[in-house]
Order: sequence, then C-alpha cells, then structure tokens
Amino acid sequence: MEYMFEAGFLGTKAPIFMDIVTLIVGLLPALIYIAIIFAKRQQYKLHIALQLFLYFFSVIVVSYFEYGVRVGGGFDSYAKASSLPHDFLFGFLLFHIAISVVTLIWWSITIIFGLRGFYRDDLPGKRSKSHRRLGRQSAIGIFFTSLTGIWVYLFLFVY
Repeated sequence: MEYMFEAGFLGTKAPIFMDIVTLIVGLLPALIYIAIIFAKRQQYKLHIALQLFLYFFSVIVVSYFEYGVRVGGGFDSYAKASSLPHDFLFGFLLFHIAISVVTLIWWSITIIFGLRGFYRDDLPGKRSKSHRRLGRQSAIGIFFTSLTGIWVYLFLFVY
C-alpha cells in the first residue's frame, strides 16, 4: 500500500490517499442530493439503494483514511507541514470529528428507521414527515462534515 503515500493529484502537499478521500468527501453532498431526488420522484428502491451504498462506501472511505493517517505517522506528522498553529489545527480537527460522529449516528438512525418504515409499509405514508425531517438533518450534517473535512485538508496541505 505504498502508493497511498505518493504525491497526490490535486497539486498540494498531500499524499494521494488524502486527495482521494477529500475528493470523495467533497462529492458526497451532491450524491446525497441525487438520492433525495430519487425519493422525491417516488423511486424509493433507488433512493434506498443509493443511500445504503453511500453510507457503507463512506464507512469504507473513512476506514481507508484512518489507516492512511495512522500508517503515515498520525495527525501531528501532517500538522507539522502546515503554517497554521498546531492548537488551531487540533481544535478544528476535534470540531470536524464531533460533527462527523454526530452525523454518522444521525445518518444511521435515519437509515434504520427508514428501512423499518419502508418494510412495514409506513414509508411512504404516515412516517414520511418524520423521515423527511431526519433525512434533512442527516443531509445537513453530511454537508457540514464534508465542508469541515475539506477545510481540514486545506489547513493541513495548502496553508
């Protein structure tokens, strides 16, 4: 897996695995929006399939990222290359992690309740309003996770 630490393709100081993860994280909100469009068009099975794919693919991407960070020397080794203060970087990283963890939990709840409702014939139907609210909150969390993740990348490898 030495390829992970070769120079990235985005033209920054980041290794290729960081570029790959950042690109995927940056695209995630748009892909979530596409899944929402399927639901709005009453293509519920496509909505479910895409949501499940994105959820599990995201877990795999985060695992790949975590592996790369650990093998690459951890956060401190990447923070040394940044011109920004370590305390700021670490604080912002904690902020990003907090948003990410809450979002993952919320997205998990949304999927579990959504699947349960769909297979009990409550969705679409009497649970649609609460599912839309949970989904909207999950999508907002995914957007902020993506945004703060891109900022972490920029803070570590551009500034």
